[in-house]
Amino acid sequence: MGSRSVKVVLLEELDMEGKPQLFVKKAHMMMPGDLDADQAAEQAYDDALKAAGVSRDQVKSVFATGAGRSQVAFATEGVTEMTAGARGAVYMYPQARTVVDVGAEEGRGIKTDSAGKAIDFAGNEKCAAGAGSFAEAMSRALQLSLKEFGEASLKSDKSIPMNAQCTVFAESEVVSLIHSSTPKEDIAKAVLDAVASRVCAMVRRVGIEGNVVLIGGMGHNPGFVQSLKNAMEVEEVLLPELPEFVSAIGCALIAAERVH
Repeated sequence: MGSRSVKVVLLEELDMEGKPQLFVKKAHMMMPGDLDADQAAEQAYDDALKAAGVSRDQVKSVFATGAGRSQVAFATEGVTEMTAGARGAVYMYPQARTVVDVGAEEGRGIKTDSAGKAIDFAGNEKCAAGAGSFAEAMSRALQLSLKEFGEASLKSDKSIPMNAQCTVFAESEVVSLIHSSTPKEDIAKAVLDAVASRVCAMVRRVGIEGNVVLIGGMGHNPGFVQSLKNAMEVEEVLLPELPEFVSAIGCALIAAERVH
């Protein structure tokens, strides 16, 4: 239950050749403006159940994670974002030891062990400057879609420092760059470099060890992925196919383990 969207993952255990297999069925819904968070959770859950062809009474356990997990009334237990993110990331990449989670309003760095247990974390939960909504606000200022914004940044090789630590002041910086006829691709790279720099500072507080995996919606932004690699000075950042679902997958895995 994020600040902008609801992600639902259903896990179905089947015994194939004596080994339990996990089949993941997903549903993703942006938070409609006319729905409260609890109503959005109910609707997303019902949509996921319908897509999977199962009823509520067939589900053995429901756990919730994310900033709005307390608003999921039908969940029996809540799991912190750090716990769920670490578990999901290591499930998808067993070699991962550093998890970078960047969503719409929050960003965090998580250190995990081989079992997917969060050992330490650092986050920016009180400011959006190190998260997706910051990039979204700047893309609007440039009159680009978020997809165009990320792609534009990859066309630049300039490094323009952005000093503002707040979305409001950073937007003023972007406007100044626009008025000085700075190319849009250079501005886009500057913005994503700034977000990556703030995220990297958080991750360094817990330590960059082993393989790094990026989860959360910002994993869909190729410009940010490149900026993050440069900021962290790593050759590779592991990127799941559906990065925004990783915490929900980790939450569902924990629910399944508790049932057993």
